Amino acid sequence: MEHTQKVVTRFAPSPTGNLHSGAYRTAIFSYLYARKHGGTFVLRIEDTDKERSKKEYEENILESLEWLGLEYDVFVRQSDNIARHQAVLEQLIADGHAYVSKEEAKDGSGVIKEIIRFKNPNVDVTFHDEIKGNVTMNTTDLGDFVIAKNIREPLFHLAVVVDDFDAGITHVVRGEDHVSNTPRQILIQRAIGAPTPVYAHLPLVLGLDKQKLSKRKGALAVTEYRDLGYLPEALLNMVAMVGWNPGTEQELFSKEALIDSFDLTKVQKSPAVFNPEKLVWFNREYIKQLSSEQFWQHAMPFVPDAYRSTSMIKKIESIIKDRIEKFSDIVTLFSEGEFDYFFIEPTIDNHMLVWKALKEDPEGLEKTKDYVQHVLNLIEPIDESAWHYEGIKQVVIDYAEQEGKGNVLWPLRVTLSGKEKSPDPFELASILGKEITLRRVQKVIQG
Repeated sequence: MEHTQKVVTRFAPSPTGNLHSGAYRTAIFSYLYARKHGGTFVLRIEDTDKERSKKEYEENILESLEWLGLEYDVFVRQSDNIARHQAVLEQLIADGHAYVSKEEAKDGSGVIKEIIRFKNPNVDVTFHDEIKGNVTMNTTDLGDFVIAKNIREPLFHLAVVVDDFDAGITHVVRGEDHVSNTPRQILIQRAIGAPTPVYAHLPLVLGLDKQKLSKRKGALAVTEYRDLGYLPEALLNMVAMVGWNPGTEQELFSKEALIDSFDLTKVQKSPAVFNPEKLVWFNREYIKQLSSEQFWQHAMPFVPDAYRSTSMIKKIESIIKDRIEKFSDIVTLFSEGEFDYFFIEPTIDNHMLVWKALKEDPEGLEKTKDYVQHVLNLIEPIDESAWHYEGIKQVVIDYAEQEGKGNVLWPLRVTLSGKEKSPDPFELASILGKEITLRRVQKVIQG
């Protein structure tokens, strides 16, 4: 869809909680649409609810958008616009579009309050929605709805309309729960001479239980995903695909590719599911793409202090990379001793050393030690320059195939790691280095 006017979108969260998945999908779609059309992306903090708005939540919103890479062009706080809202209210009353209504407070106190109601013309309102198509709603049932608690305290509908008008918002991308708000807001737009923007009401985001995802129900804050060691590229890509795809099989999109492919009309009309397992898949894919330097920038904060400055830590990069779904898994793996054998001499269990085919053989342990001795004879002459995965494998593999891979390679792996589950012995030996490998092998033979 070609735009004759410059596209201006906005993301307008309330700082009443940390930014979670339903909200940041709205931010992502608003951002992508603005960037796709060379437009402007406005961040507006809707902080007029003084009791629930907190500075820490505003900071969380800013932090989250920065981490996701959603840079905004304009920043505004709704509370800065109160004088403007008040002026519009006064004009609406003067023009006969709104009136002051003296009403008894609903708390039963008998106190009479002056609230401001919008004079509803009781008409059909039609608006275009990029996702739903044309929507027509009758406004009669809305009655004369409240737009301000008093002349100094405008409510949501009025504030949003005025702020959108002043910012020149052309496209409003927001959740489906706002559809019912739209007729009220269009009536206010007409009354103040504001154009009606193009709307795009996004279908709900559901959890795996098909219930609405919310702060209280399974939705983590953006910063929680960050602190768990997810990559921003993975979360951005994953959330962008919740309820939208470009109509192809492609799943991995850089931010630039998302901008290039994004189309609001391809957002599905039905609710979309946020699948945490799919996020894990995206994260693993993006971890694989990291250079060594990038990997350690993300990984090192999760490595226990005792191991950070060791010469060994960088050598096990590929093994760590292969074992994690998110960077915080590194903490768990180290705490469970999964990598101990790279840093500390393992204790070898002779029963574990013997391959299962020899377990019942009374001479199983002696035969196993003979295999290990033969391997020692093969690897001891290897030159340091050839001491790498392929070099070690080339020397040992023929013997292993001749005697049975399990008989030869299993005890070699247990000798080097002390564990039933670990990388293969060629990888272990190449990482540990010749000196440590020979020492561990000799110790088992003598033990």
